[in-house]
Amino acid sequence: MNVLSLFDGMSCGQIALKELNIFIDTYYASEIDRFAIAQTQLNFPNTIQIGDVKKVNVLDLQPIDLLIGGVSLYQSFVCRDKKRSLYKRKIEIVSLEQYLELKEQGFEFEGQSYLFWEYMRILTEIREYNPNVLFLLENVEMGKKWETVFNKAIGIQGIHINSSLVSAQSRKRIYWTNIDGGNIPQPKDKGLFLRDILEDEVDEHFFLSEKALKGIELHKKRNKEKGNGFGADIRKPSDKSQTISVGGKGMYDLVSVPSRKVIQLNKTNEFGKQPRQQNRIYDPQGTSPAVLTNMSCGSHAILDNFCIRRLTPIECARLQTIPEWYEWQCSNTQQYKMLGNGWTVEVIKHIFGYMIE
Repeated sequence: MNVLSLFDGMSCGQIALKELNIFIDTYYASEIDRFAIAQTQLNFPNTIQIGDVKKVNVLDLQPIDLLIGGVSLYQSFVCRDKKRSLYKRKIEIVSLEQYLELKEQGFEFEGQSYLFWEYMRILTEIREYNPNVLFLLENVEMGKKWETVFNKAIGIQGIHINSSLVSAQSRKRIYWTNIDGGNIPQPKDKGLFLRDILEDEVDEHFFLSEKALKGIELHKKRNKEKGNGFGADIRKPSDKSQTISVGGKGMYDLVSVPSRKVIQLNKTNEFGKQPRQQNRIYDPQGTSPAVLTNMSCGSHAILDNFCIRRLTPIECARLQTIPEWYEWQCSNTQQYKMLGNGWTVEVIKHIFGYMIE
């Protein structure tokens, strides 16, 4: 099997394939982050790195049997005309043809707004010589409008899966795949909670200082003044909720639990929206919200014996169900970032498993 992984990151797709003992003839990885590339090459030295997705030409590669990738975009796309560098406009791109036409006209796409359509460009090119190519695309949950755009472009309905079924983390994602005809059932609930992934011994520097705690309180105050409804919530030990929410405007809704508690310092506001996924504190017996890319800033924390600490890189790797054999040779900051950008391996294993049944 020849695999092409776009936006490969730390190669979670390759981890899943290895865990399933699926033989890979050639694994191509399109990635530009040097730290992620180093991690992949450390664990999978035979990976062929092919650089920026915009420069990928499938005719330069071995025939691809499986195309995988994950993006996190669905909003309007900001374009910049090359001829008028200061001229910007938002364009809602709803088809590959529209994207390619703008690209041909010399428009450049800011940030990462082009990644989905580059995935579609490459999938379309592969389909020209292999109409039966298998594919998997992952994206964050989105509004119905953009999910419909994605469904139409890919030609198949997305499957909604929450990682909380196979891990201690609540991470809602949509997966588009034609593996087994796209008829992928929900994974079985493994009943995992934070208590299952916490380390027994944690270095003191993961515990938040009084200064950091005051910063959280100040952040709470500022958000309350803005009407964002910043508050705190404590899960019950038996809860397996999704994103933690809080009732009341800026009020703490606390429930006592033996010795350990978890609170989320980022509540849902009265409009049903969550301002930011930051500064959360979780119950060791509850389910963690999604791992973020800026974990080193203390975005995930737990209240352990009434002392607040961040989750360690090892704990975050466990949330993403990264196997113990995966080696790390990077800073904690980069590890948090890669894990936040990565896939929950057990979900990908669940999907890939239908290739061998």
